[in-house]
Amino acid sequence: MKILVLESSGNRNGSSNLLAKQFVRGAEEAGNEVTQFDVFRADIRPCSGCNHCGMSGPCVHKDDYETKLKDLIRQTDMIAFVMPVYYYNWPASLKNVVDRFYSFTTELTYMHKKTVLLSATWDDTETVFEVVEAYYRKLCGYMQFEDCGTVLGRGCGTPSMTAETKYPAAAYELGRSLR
Repeated sequence: MKILVLESSGNRNGSSNLLAKQFVRGAEEAGNEVTQFDVFRADIRPCSGCNHCGMSGPCVHKDDYETKLKDLIRQTDMIAFVMPVYYYNWPASLKNVVDRFYSFTTELTYMHKKTVLLSATWDDTETVFEVVEAYYRKLCGYMQFEDCGTVLGRGCGTPSMTAETKYPAAAYELGRSLR
């Protein structure tokens, strides 16, 4: 399977990217082909709602999304959404990518992509991922994505703290389970 890992942390060595690293290791060991894409550092402008694309055409923005990421998404079987959670929601860089799905919503919907969600946050309350999960589930339903699993790391803190939790192993096992 071809897997596209969308990393959205401003910290290249942060806790969510630690989960991504373990997920990638497991996925590659299982024989999958993995491509990582750093959406935080990419030049991806927000959807302007101009409807130039008509939900099935080229976007007016000729940025990294239109010239690189869109084709990577087309060529992959699975999208792994990787994110830190700071204030109870998806980070802007990753939400921006999802908003740009608009430019090929119909095509993307009929591709029936598989997805996973990997996230880490310092907060350890039971409710910290409610909005993140709700948005992910709604996105999967609307886009006809098949949810293949989540690793939601509560109470992760720093990367060294995260490394001592169960979440890196869970991310590895999730990646390893994919075929």
